[in-house]
Amino acid sequence: MPRPKSILWVDDEIDGLAAHRRFLEAQGFAIEQAAHGDDALALLRRRPYSVVLLDEQMPGRRGLELLAEIRAIDPAMPVVMVTQSEDEGTLRDAIGLEVADYLVKPVQPRQVLSVVTRLLEGDRIRQQRLARDFVTRFRELEGRRGGALGWREWIELVAELAQWEVRLAGAQEPGLSEALRNLQHSLRKDFATYVTREYPRWLADPEGDRPPLSVDVGAEFLVPLFKSTSRVLLLVIDCLRLDQWEVLRDLVTPLFEVEESHYFSILPTATPFARNSIFSGLFPMEIAARHPSWWGHASDEESLNAHEAELLTEQLAELVGRPVPVRYEKLFTAADGADLLRRLPAHLAQDGVTALVFNFIDQLTHGRSESAILYEVARDDAALRGVTRTWFERSPVLAALQEAERRGVTVLVTTDHGSIHCETPATVYAKRDATANLRYKFGEDLRAEDPEAAIAVPDLKAWGLPGMGLGVRLLLATGDRFFVYPTKLREYQARYRGSFLHGGVTPEEMILPVALLTPRGRRAAPVGGGARGSGGIAG
Repeated sequence: MPRPKSILWVDDEIDGLAAHRRFLEAQGFAIEQAAHGDDALALLRRRPYSVVLLDEQMPGRRGLELLAEIRAIDPAMPVVMVTQSEDEGTLRDAIGLEVADYLVKPVQPRQVLSVVTRLLEGDRIRQQRLARDFVTRFRELEGRRGGALGWREWIELVAELAQWEVRLAGAQEPGLSEALRNLQHSLRKDFATYVTREYPRWLADPEGDRPPLSVDVGAEFLVPLFKSTSRVLLLVIDCLRLDQWEVLRDLVTPLFEVEESHYFSILPTATPFARNSIFSGLFPMEIAARHPSWWGHASDEESLNAHEAELLTEQLAELVGRPVPVRYEKLFTAADGADLLRRLPAHLAQDGVTALVFNFIDQLTHGRSESAILYEVARDDAALRGVTRTWFERSPVLAALQEAERRGVTVLVTTDHGSIHCETPATVYAKRDATANLRYKFGEDLRAEDPEAAIAVPDLKAWGLPGMGLGVRLLLATGDRFFVYPTKLREYQARYRGSFLHGGVTPEEMILPVALLTPRGRRAAPVGGGARGSGGIAG
């Protein structure tokens, strides 16, 4: 192992660097010097160093020529190029060879100290600052537990917690991450209480003070954008949580200016209900009344999402006041993506709305319970974020965004619901015909053994849902619970504990991102707003 903060300085004018050496040694660095490249390589073979300061212009081999041999000895060695030349070609060569930094002579001792400190201690310094900032902010966030938060405050709080979750995981701060998880866990109970009280009121008074819901995505975000640009790409990534969007944003920002907002998913937070509401602008009860042949039984989830293109076409025509061309595609597999990318340029060349639905993340969360491999690669929240980012980097979603940016097409990115990492089984009692979902159930005489484990909804219409027969009620799971029957308790516990599920009432499932992506160099008019604006494109 290298000694703490050890530097090898390679320079044929080494005698002229005595002042630099004394200054760095006073800062706690151990300095060794070499006047020639061969001497430097011999020293590196004997022992490792923390960093190499390498003069570019020396007798014999240039510094750039030594890089390959230095890397062969220690591939992880940070090398700082020090040169008298300001030639652009030398700078480009150094960047191409991935030097850690680049200094032009004459250099001051504090310049060298700044570069070396950043390379050797930057991660630790940033980690310490992050920890201090979080501890200070955590006290304030924890003080909001049990408080009377409105929907705007809930959005701000949950969005900030998602940011901290990603930052602490990246900094490998397990103790602080655990404190954050405990806070999130306790807030879920407050959130369930809040939704139980407020959700029926939002539906009963749609013009009152309420958040944007799934039914508002078209009117508040999509239509204003279409009216200002005439060509819009709508991307709906099924089952994308706020923390997952956090790790995708930096892959998008090189292509687009990003303006963000949030909305609340309708309940249940499941694709047949939430995504249909996005595309229709209607609650499930209204869809069933308007198109009874399109709305089957709640357990038949595949058939319930069979008419999204027709629903979107109908909604846009009503909101815009004339027919709007809609090109709709739903993608499940890699082959679907390849086919789409061949058609996409023609789609984006035309006025109207191109709507693409990507089901990978939803398939991942569903399939994880059935596959040991998927379970391992998405073991927890951080791992799920990692898998999401890896997929996105090579996905047809990113390829579609790149095509939209090339063609100057503005994009609206959102999702239909999130998911929650479920660890706690909750026993429910039901008749045989109850639906099989693990976070929500419809059925007669449904009840949870622990009343705090679920929200019971006896009046489906008050929650925007079609009636399903006399005595049928809805149970919505709260916290990190999943429903199990007493007759199959051990089987369900073993099979679904640790799964990512959706359909219930948590911030992770309900509070969702929506982002306006404007190709760089082209600025779209702000969209969204009204009394329910929450900042960003909705504010």
